[in-house]
Amino acid sequence: MGDGVVGERRQLINVAYRLLGSLAEAEDAVQEAYARWYALPPSRRDEIASPGAWLTTVTGRVCLDVLGSARARRERYVGAWLPDPLPGRAGRPHGTSGDLADQLVLDESVTMAFLVVLETMTPAERVAFVLHDVFRYPFAEVAGVLDRTPAACKQLAASARRRVRTGAPAPAGGQAETVRRVKEAWEAKDIAALVDLLDPAAVMTADGGGLAGAALRPVEGGPHIARYMAGIAEKAPGLELLERPVNGTPGLVARRVGTVLTVAAFDLAADGRVARVWVIRNPEKLRVWAGDGAPSPR
Repeated sequence: MGDGVVGERRQLINVAYRLLGSLAEAEDAVQEAYARWYALPPSRRDEIASPGAWLTTVTGRVCLDVLGSARARRERYVGAWLPDPLPGRAGRPHGTSGDLADQLVLDESVTMAFLVVLETMTPAERVAFVLHDVFRYPFAEVAGVLDRTPAACKQLAASARRRVRTGAPAPAGGQAETVRRVKEAWEAKDIAALVDLLDPAAVMTADGGGLAGAALRPVEGGPHIARYMAGIAEKAPGLELLERPVNGTPGLVARRVGTVLTVAAFDLAADGRVARVWVIRNPEKLRVWAGDGAPSPR
């Protein structure tokens, strides 16, 4: 039975990425769960009726520990911390990181907007919500991960749900068209056009991790963001902007001489204007994008 557990890896990676927002940390958590599985005596492994459930429980517990220690690490992080952006299938290179990203199911539970809301939850809320609401694990199993009663886990998930309702903006159609217009206005350094496309109360958050230039605090207000974007375009001749899916929704990638330097994800307000912009520039978070040499879509 021990070897049959390898097929669980994809599900575990999907759970761990949603719990942690980091590809490297998700992979480490899953590797740790497998290490613990193979460290069991064969007789003990044979006794486990559902290896998949056992591995999910262990992965969940490892992620819970990582989330607890991540709070302190993120306080020391330079500027804002954002989840790792995921490329669409076409933009993925061949190799380890591409294979890892290929394991991920791109649905509404990995959009940047959703992952950013997950970041506002306590570790226990996040685990209860992701396992129960996203992956449909019963509260009896969630209780085994969190070492709490099923009733307590139910309360944690309900509290997390309230955060999702207040934190996640209303879904808006037409994102691809809006992102295309943002790209054109950005390339033209047309501040007036950018202001028209941005919600007056829009917020832009950038993650450079201290390794790439990025605004250390969120840029607030459509006009300020428009001027900031135009300033970046001014300072970066030769930058190529490409429309690419980011975490399953239309986004933009900035590339220079074939190297991806920036990935931008967007969220729209109910009126179709851009309400949130998330800009990831930390090169460590862009490794999975290294093979985005695909031609621009016509």
